[in-house]
Amino acid sequence: MQKQEAVYASRREDVPLSINDPRPVGEVAKIWRTAAQAATIGIFVILLIATLSMAQPVLLPVASAFVVTMMLGPLSAHANSYGVPALLTAIVLWLLAIAVFYGLIMLLAAPVLEWVGKAPDIGRKIQEKLLLIERPLTALRDLRNALPLADAKNGFAFDITSVLQPMVAIITPAIGQIFIFFGTLFFMLLGRTRMRHLLVAFFDEREARLRTIKIMNDIESNLTGYLSTVAVINFSVGLVAGAIAWATGLPDPTAWVVLGFILNFIPYIGALIMVILLFLVGLVTFPLFTQAIVAPLLYVAVATVEGHFLTPSIIGRQLTLNPLTVFLSLVFWTWLWGPVGAFLAVPLLIMGLVAASHLFPKDEPALPE
Repeated sequence: MQKQEAVYASRREDVPLSINDPRPVGEVAKIWRTAAQAATIGIFVILLIATLSMAQPVLLPVASAFVVTMMLGPLSAHANSYGVPALLTAIVLWLLAIAVFYGLIMLLAAPVLEWVGKAPDIGRKIQEKLLLIERPLTALRDLRNALPLADAKNGFAFDITSVLQPMVAIITPAIGQIFIFFGTLFFMLLGRTRMRHLLVAFFDEREARLRTIKIMNDIESNLTGYLSTVAVINFSVGLVAGAIAWATGLPDPTAWVVLGFILNFIPYIGALIMVILLFLVGLVTFPLFTQAIVAPLLYVAVATVEGHFLTPSIIGRQLTLNPLTVFLSLVFWTWLWGPVGAFLAVPLLIMGLVAASHLFPKDEPALPE
């Protein structure tokens, strides 16, 4: 016994930890059951993410159509309450969605095609302007020259095509996904009531059915309220962006209105992309570097006021989302589904938070006896 106590004492002296009042575990089997449940949930989450990634060509337009259908749900419900046939309502809302989509595309198509045609000249001008700030870029140029494929004689180069190609890919997605989106949107709008009935009939208990109805109603109302309010704010931001472009002498103020409107739907990243675009176009348009940074600085001021003061005061605390949650949702859906996933990040977050609030309420109301 004395030898064992001496061994234990020596082991305690070898452990450089501060442990106070250690106690043995009561039920080891319970820990293993909890670990098994956590492992099962983890495997399910991994498989779900893999499925969402592999099925992106189909799930992305379907999810987009579902979000738009839920957003247009209150309009469809109002039309049904006035006795308007479901087919007529679906056709009108579907044509409205098509008109908005292609209207935005047509407003951006002409400026984009013009800039693509001038790509070599634009790249040369930007390269010349960037020579003015060559000292801050010395480290970047040295790193580039250290690469095996780098050409040290050319110095710092700028390829406008490498910038325009991702932009065009964002604005013009695959033709097949566009057909899937509009086809799914039409049939979802047409069968909205039937779809709701099928989701409710999936459950047997009356309480579960009522909970499902409340979840769908709250998702529709929250999506419509949030996105419609944000759309008005973003349109105002787009108008201000167009006014900044017109006042500073940038070309195509109408295109800047559309870009400001669309990109502001993407939290954080949209404003950053807008500032970069304003800066690059300013480099090409103006002879001086100081003139090129006027429009970006003005837009930064506008985006700051809008993001920190205007939008929170208009939307209110009820619809204000946690910034960290929004950022993580933006990162996840952008990583999973690309640029379109960035547009869907906030709507999908709202849907998830509404469902979680119903399924896991903080204060469970007392049921009537």
